[in-house]
Amino acid sequence: MRSYAAVDLGASSGRVMVGRVGPDSLELAEAHRFPNRPVRVPEGLRWDVLSLYAGVLAGLRAAGRVDSVGIDSWAVDYGLLDADGALLGNPVHYRDARTEGVAEKVWATVPAAELYAATGLQYAPFNTLYQLTAARDTRQLAHARRLLLIPDLLTYWLTGEQGTELTNASTTQLIDPATGDWSYGVAARLGIDLELFAPLRRPGDPAGLLRAEVLEETGLTGPVPVTTVGSHDTASAVAAVPATGERFAYICTGTWSLAGLELTAPVLTEESRAANFTNELGLDGTVRYLRNIMGLWLLQECLRAWGDPDLGGLLREAAAVPALRSVVDAGDAAFLAPGRMPERIAEACRASGQPVPASSAEITRCILDSLALAHRRAIAQAQRLADHPVDVVHIVGGGTRNALLCQLTADACGLPVVAGPTEAAALGNVLVQARTHGLVGDRADLRRLLARTQPLTRYTPQGDAERWREAEARLATR
Repeated sequence: MRSYAAVDLGASSGRVMVGRVGPDSLELAEAHRFPNRPVRVPEGLRWDVLSLYAGVLAGLRAAGRVDSVGIDSWAVDYGLLDADGALLGNPVHYRDARTEGVAEKVWATVPAAELYAATGLQYAPFNTLYQLTAARDTRQLAHARRLLLIPDLLTYWLTGEQGTELTNASTTQLIDPATGDWSYGVAARLGIDLELFAPLRRPGDPAGLLRAEVLEETGLTGPVPVTTVGSHDTASAVAAVPATGERFAYICTGTWSLAGLELTAPVLTEESRAANFTNELGLDGTVRYLRNIMGLWLLQECLRAWGDPDLGGLLREAAAVPALRSVVDAGDAAFLAPGRMPERIAEACRASGQPVPASSAEITRCILDSLALAHRRAIAQAQRLADHPVDVVHIVGGGTRNALLCQLTADACGLPVVAGPTEAAALGNVLVQARTHGLVGDRADLRRLLARTQPLTRYTPQGDAERWREAEARLATR
């Protein structure tokens, strides 16, 4: 067996996991977990990237001897480097307000329909393209000589080598999903200098060796290679979907819910754009055709507002609340910013003429019903738009621990749900490294190994399907 360190950074925490892989075995253990707390400073919301890097080093120190390291993280955000390779300030957080109203300015130059046809990316106010447009006249961007997405920035600090990993680059709205190369025409029309980006690299490509200073800091004995993985955490998570065939949908759950299909080609129709589906790139040239849904962020913000009560007890209380009493649009940008989440959910229900949830259990049930309904809508629309029917829904990520959400998703979709693995992004990260070293075969082999070795839970649809259709129609009329 060989050991691989997976650095997996989420929007609220980071972790270094160690995967041990053999011909018919796959084990994953946590070496170190650390918080990811953004900081609000006078100029806006920023990532504390130095703290994250310190957490990565501490995690590698705790991991012990490994054969390779891979890094994945959330998408769209980046750091800017000067001519000497020094970081120009803390990276801006995607929830920062600087992109408000920017999309309309972009569309005045490249209409939304043309932008989608060229890049396949759904509208989200924080896409890298809009961030760069918002930063156009800043001194920081004027002095920048290199832009590195978050996992590529950390890889650079570990190895001294620069690159732009493709699955994450595909979230910038500057990649053509049909060619897997930059969308040069879009960049030129918007005045975005693609020379800022380091050369593209793909999962499995070498990303350098740990620098001598890193080896000293972590106690590792070199040489230790860093392997390029699907550095967008969703790309790694989709790679770890333990599907046994091609007729499956997936939902990567956590702060966000990413619900969709794995395809061989993008869907770039106007109907797809109107439905706000995105075409991001995945392992082996696949396309992650999906919709971004606000996800467990809604519940996380409520828990924070309530003083972090016991989640297990709250979910048991929520299970006893009548189903589908009130639902909200879990993809509504109105829920994007932090703060006052319980009040905002109540206000949305009041504004739509539905019963207003009052207790924490009622609000929790509203959130979970709404997420299940959003999952239903996304998966049904994806199948129709891509002409790709499915027989099963795989839920991976942190939401697999929420049995109520998994069961509600099965009920809403009218399809069996297979939940697991929980640490899908880390497992996908590890398995791409292992595949690069010849321990795992093709993508199908990788998934068979996951299905054999990881604990999975199956949920069968229950209840009245008509109630979900009625709730969906009710939401559509608001």
